[in-house]
Amino acid sequence: MAKKKTKGNTPSFLKKIKRRMTADQEFEIMRMVLDKFLWLGFIIMAFGLYLMIRAPELMYKGFTMIVAGGIVLILFTILIVKEFEIIKAGE
Repeated sequence: MAKKKTKGNTPSFLKKIKRRMTADQEFEIMRMVLDKFLWLGFIIMAFGLYLMIRAPELMYKGFTMIVAGGIVLILFTILIVKEFEIIKAGE
């Protein structure tokens, strides 16, 4: 016969505790994550420069990569600034 588990028998260290993060902690995590996307934009731009130097006949391809990397950088910079303004307004 199987034993029934009751809620009263659970030791206190096994209970799940949800902890709320402060606004500063949330911002730091968001900044670290979005920082990776900013690096991604920079890497795309660097790859475009590499293509332009490596194969001058494909100049348009390298320039397109640089523009795409710039767009990624601008979009995520705007996202970071807006999120920072939202957190500042909440304080």
